[in-house]
Amino acid sequence: MAKKAKVLLAVLATSTALMTGTSYAANATLGKVTKQGFVQCGVSTGLPGFSNPNSKGEWEGIDVEYCQALAAAVLGDKTKVKYVPLTAKERFTALQSGEIDVLSRNTTWTLHRDTALGLNFVGVNYYDGQGFMVKKDLGISSATELDGASVCVQSGTTTELNLADYFRNKGMKYSPVVFDTAAQTSKGFEAGRCDVLTTDQSGLYALRLNLANPKSAVVLPEIISKEPLGPVVRQGDDQWFNIAKWTLNAMINAEEYGINSKNADQMRSSKDPNVRRILGVDGPKGKGLGIRDDWGYQIIKQVGNYGESFERTVGKGSPLDISRGVNALWNAGGFMYAPPIR
Repeated sequence: MAKKAKVLLAVLATSTALMTGTSYAANATLGKVTKQGFVQCGVSTGLPGFSNPNSKGEWEGIDVEYCQALAAAVLGDKTKVKYVPLTAKERFTALQSGEIDVLSRNTTWTLHRDTALGLNFVGVNYYDGQGFMVKKDLGISSATELDGASVCVQSGTTTELNLADYFRNKGMKYSPVVFDTAAQTSKGFEAGRCDVLTTDQSGLYALRLNLANPKSAVVLPEIISKEPLGPVVRQGDDQWFNIAKWTLNAMINAEEYGINSKNADQMRSSKDPNVRRILGVDGPKGKGLGIRDDWGYQIIKQVGNYGESFERTVGKGSPLDISRGVNALWNAGGFMYAPPIR
């Protein structure tokens, strides 16, 4: 009996330790962010429209605005963000090691990344697909004409695998010319190191803007992959995962219910229960997330809804001039759909 009692006590002690560890992990990132007073956000080394420093050295783009929304929700101030530029190779290690609190860097959601790498994707903030850009003077109008081409591609990305799969499936050959960053890949293409540049189609439009003569290159029509891009956090921290997830959901829901940065104050007196819950006037407020009751209001007032962010950074109000397409709301012909805040 004594031996059994010792075994039972050992099991209970282990269970308690695990529970304590889990409890600590569940509050680790929120506590860290609150204590340090800012969110450490991993971004790209420079991709216009997504995360890129402007002429004043200020970071801007749709991925940057997500970081700002997260800071507004947790700290009540969208400016409380420290941006950490990361290459594709560095990004996951930086998140896994705790160097950053969230990765918001045009990153594709895949099974391998969602499991083997110990990461959790918050959701999708941009539905994309891989494409090709060529020099206009080559006279190529379709990716099916690329047999034997040299292709500039960024290392450490899903782009490399998609490229190999596409050419193999089409029975075509190619010569990869590999670079570490998007900027290096673009410069290699412009310098004539390759015939073709491949990356997510949104990235092609962004990189084309940086060419000395943007009109010298053309983006081909083919889309060869699914690239759902979105923010990422570490596994094992459910509270932070929930906060990060509902930050994006709040922006999408706000657009659906007509709440934006300009009318957020006025909408707080709305009779619509959906609007009131999004803005934290009624409903669950911030209790379930462990943050401020007006977290949704702070996001929308300071940063805006999803549509505002899209148009300002990559859409018609930006140099990229990308149409909403599949990134429109679900009730406007697109894929964007968020669970209800209730």
